[in-house]
Amino acid sequence: MPRGTGLDSPGTLHHVIIRGIEKREIVADDKDRGIFVSGMGSVVVEVWGIWLIVFFVCAN
Repeated sequence: MPRGTGLDSPGTLHHVIIRGIEKREIVADDKDRGIFVSGMGSVVVEVWGIWLIVFFVCAN
């Protein structure tokens, strides 16, 4: 069940969790993980206009 919307005001720090559907992996291998990680920062800034300070990719 998805969580409800949290506090959303300028300057607020957010903790974001992304999981695969039915707890499946979101990357297939190390090469795929590298592509995901290298694009993550630019996509976040370009699409949402926010700073990505830290992120961590771990296996399910």
